[in-house]
Amino acid sequence: MENRKEEKPTYPKYAPGTHVRTSDIRDKKITYTWWEPEIQYAWSLGNAMSKFLQGLKEGKILGVHCHKCNRLIVPPRSFCEYCYGPTEDWVELKDTGTINTYSVSYLDPNANRIEEPILIGVISIDEAYPKPMGFMHYFGEMSKDEIHIGMKVKAVWKPEDEREGSINDIKYFKPLGGGE
Repeated sequence: MENRKEEKPTYPKYAPGTHVRTSDIRDKKITYTWWEPEIQYAWSLGNAMSKFLQGLKEGKILGVHCHKCNRLIVPPRSFCEYCYGPTEDWVELKDTGTINTYSVSYLDPNANRIEEPILIGVISIDEAYPKPMGFMHYFGEMSKDEIHIGMKVKAVWKPEDEREGSINDIKYFKPLGGGE
């Protein structure tokens, strides 16, 4: 058996060619082209989320029931992430809930500073269990000084003809008054 040293490949210290600088492009010393591909794509949200969004378009908050561990889940999933059981029975829930957590933001969605803050947080939807169970959304018709964890809230829906099957079909959640 021979002991041979394995030879390492050698590489050139400098690759042939000329480096291109930004000034070469700006001064049109080289020819170049700019191409932006037009890409079209589509995706499936799956059965559970598609039905949930269709419910929002109809002005309903839908959840699913897991019979194996007795959970009422919103937003719905195709299976229960606790017991991995199937979720089959659809349930229409009230459009009311409780503020689980919230944030007061002085930045708009484009990170621009704003005078009036945006109130956003997680709402635990009534009838969904175990608590907390809900989703994140905007709050309205209240100030940063009025909002608090545990506050009861109700969905404010877009007009029916403006709904498109999006979480934004709910404009925001407002404080739930005593008579509502």
